[in-house]
Amino acid sequence: MATTADFKNGLFLNFNGKPCSIVWFQHVKPGKGPAFVKTKLRNLENGRILENTFTAGAKIETINVERRPYQFLYAEEDGFNFMHEETFEQIQLPKDVVDNADLMKEGQHVEMMFVVEEERCLTCELPTYVTLKVTYSEPAVKGNTASTSALKEVVLETGAKIMVPLFINTDDVITVNTTDRSYGQRV
Repeated sequence: MATTADFKNGLFLNFNGKPCSIVWFQHVKPGKGPAFVKTKLRNLENGRILENTFTAGAKIETINVERRPYQFLYAEEDGFNFMHEETFEQIQLPKDVVDNADLMKEGQHVEMMFVVEEERCLTCELPTYVTLKVTYSEPAVKGNTASTSALKEVVLETGAKIMVPLFINTDDVITVNTTDRSYGQRV
């Protein structure tokens, strides 16, 4: 157990039965009335930001959260299979836990966040940039655009579709930003 005096950014706590982390907090001591702590909490299960006010000195339950390195092995109908990179233990996750799963190829390194007490996986995060091969691209025709920032849709080796500049062709290898699914650069 901890109190509001122990608050710091990145502290993991159990809030209303859900694992959360503190994104922002501010201790407020008004001229009249008791002190309180305003917070913004990120729900680790769905990523939503919650605002809450705690009275000063309130007791909170902290939780132990660990990041672990895993490698993507293969996909099945009901989920994805991963292997821990150090212990070689294999686990299966449902498809809704993995964000941007269509940008993940076999052998891809990912980082998972676990609640240690329950051994429950909260998130599976891809690296910020992944390198993928373009398997299909419409040919660009010179002079068909009025602006310099024209984009076209391509299909990547994992089946994902993203928008890229016109000069990208089939069999090019590109980097993709996994946070916003945008084109990074040609490799």
